[in-house]
Amino acid sequence: MDKFEILKKYFGYDCFREGQELLIDAALRGQDVLGIMPTGAGKSICYQVPALLLSGITLVISPLISLMKDQVQALNQAGIHAAYINSSLSEAQISKALVLAAKGVYKIIYVAPERLETPGFLRFAGQVEISMVTVDEAHCISQWGQDFRPSYLKIVQFIKTLRVRPIVSAFTATATERVTEDIICVLGLTGPEILVTGFDRKNLYFAVERPRKKEAYVKNYVLSHPGDSGIIYCATRKNVDMLYDHLRLEEIPVTRYHAGLGSEERRQNQEDFIYDKAPVMVATNAFGMGIDKSNVRYVLHYNMPQSLENYYQEAGRAGRDGEASECILLYSAQDVMVNRFLLDSKEQNPDFTREELLAIRERDEERLRIMNYYCMTKNCLRTYILRYFGERSLKDCGNCSNCQKEFIQHDMTEAARHIIDCIVELRGRYGINVVAGTLVGDNRAKLKEYGVARYASYGSLKDMSEAGVKEIINQMLMEELLTVTPDKYALLKVTKAAEEIQNGTRTFLWKECKKAPETDTKPDKKSKSTAVQKRRSDVLNSKGLELFERLRILRTELAREQHVPPYIIFSDKTLVDMCIKAPVNKAGMLKVIGVGENKFAKYGEQFLAEIRAFTGGRPEKLYFGEMEEAR
Repeated sequence: MDKFEILKKYFGYDCFREGQELLIDAALRGQDVLGIMPTGAGKSICYQVPALLLSGITLVISPLISLMKDQVQALNQAGIHAAYINSSLSEAQISKALVLAAKGVYKIIYVAPERLETPGFLRFAGQVEISMVTVDEAHCISQWGQDFRPSYLKIVQFIKTLRVRPIVSAFTATATERVTEDIICVLGLTGPEILVTGFDRKNLYFAVERPRKKEAYVKNYVLSHPGDSGIIYCATRKNVDMLYDHLRLEEIPVTRYHAGLGSEERRQNQEDFIYDKAPVMVATNAFGMGIDKSNVRYVLHYNMPQSLENYYQEAGRAGRDGEASECILLYSAQDVMVNRFLLDSKEQNPDFTREELLAIRERDEERLRIMNYYCMTKNCLRTYILRYFGERSLKDCGNCSNCQKEFIQHDMTEAARHIIDCIVELRGRYGINVVAGTLVGDNRAKLKEYGVARYASYGSLKDMSEAGVKEIINQMLMEELLTVTPDKYALLKVTKAAEEIQNGTRTFLWKECKKAPETDTKPDKKSKSTAVQKRRSDVLNSKGLELFERLRILRTELAREQHVPPYIIFSDKTLVDMCIKAPVNKAGMLKVIGVGENKFAKYGEQFLAEIRAFTGGRPEKLYFGEMEEAR
């Protein structure tokens, strides 16, 4: 059996996605690989297909218990024997799994990094042929990554203990250039095939909103998206509990997740969300790592996250099936203070030196500033994200809130000049609050204490509001006319580029939205993203949508019988393709995206029977437009 036969038989696809075949071929040649691919790009296929063709066992190292369970369930549903080993199993269960693996029952074993150094696992690894070690969430091995895990350093030592060095493959969805270099260096990848398919998720609509009442905005948004599955992230447990109670009063099927809940309650709540019993989840960032739920239609951030890496990872849990989905961040200036408090409260790693801890804190402060700039920029949000991850976008996306707003440009060169003069006059000893207060001529006690009234720049922008001056300063920071010190004090400094403003060779343009800066608490009934991105189900006509709902009900019933999440059986994308193709026999069903031979053997006849009952076994067009367009 070759790679194409495996792809079709087990996964139900006729061809590989961009980049998958390159990495698969490299692994089959015995070459190390590194794949940096966005969520939903099909990273798992890149190691699962070669795992079935290589002679020995493939170990997949992952920190995410929920993802291991999901992946193993999905593989077993597809007819591939796989197992996982982590703290959720008893020692007896782990021993049994290792015995079966040694007998060749499992080709793929998912394992937590902490398990690699246990005596039992080391004995097992020394007795079997390990063809490949796959490192999932590879950014966790880098101290410069947003989610460094010291346990990941055990992987390097584990590989050294093996009699024969296996192929090492590593995958992540979010990595800056520095983190990518760190992954290669720390893991010791040898002449790796490196693939960066890009970080863009074209099906996602990005927005930053500033509602007067965040809880009212969230309530109205959820009510205007009935039946959709979504995640609402909050920075604190208190906000999670408040929003959870607020939504329950509206009889919204909602659940919650944070570290303050008991382990059993967290497990049950997560299961209710995955199984669509409670399709709306309110959670802290403790939730979501490894959640493979494909039909999340929106991710709302009630508070600004601490970094763009965290935001893109959390927002990326929307639309894993490729369908149009929304990622909306609700911003307020207080979010910065909350995040700074959380950084101050962060548990310190005792293994780090004082200098290392200082460097980590400065890095965290820099990430927080970059995240804050994202919330303030009036340029394309998608372009901002992609540039951060090292991609250069030549044009605006047309599918974010900034691209869909109208702005008026004002020449604020003179104001920029006053700001630069003020920072120079204050000798770069103060942050944005003091500088802005000085410029507008504020008389508060702190400024009196600093004696800023004696400076020539005091009150030089008295006709502007302090908030307006801060907006201009933030834009000047984004345009690198100014910079700040890499610590929590963030003292403002002037850059070399500011000389161009001072000598008149550069103008400074400030954008002002035509609409009021604050949004209404009630979002539009119709998704803002539909003008650019449509869901695949939008191609179905009324009868097609009726069949789609019947297939969804059947899928839910089968999922309950099998005790697996509905998306493990078939994704929404597969159900829509069933409605478009309306197969009436096995040959037709096997042409549906995501239906392989093993999935057909388990579920094919039930879905065929439902389609036949609906169509009477006669060909019927259940979609708009032509077939190619519909697909």
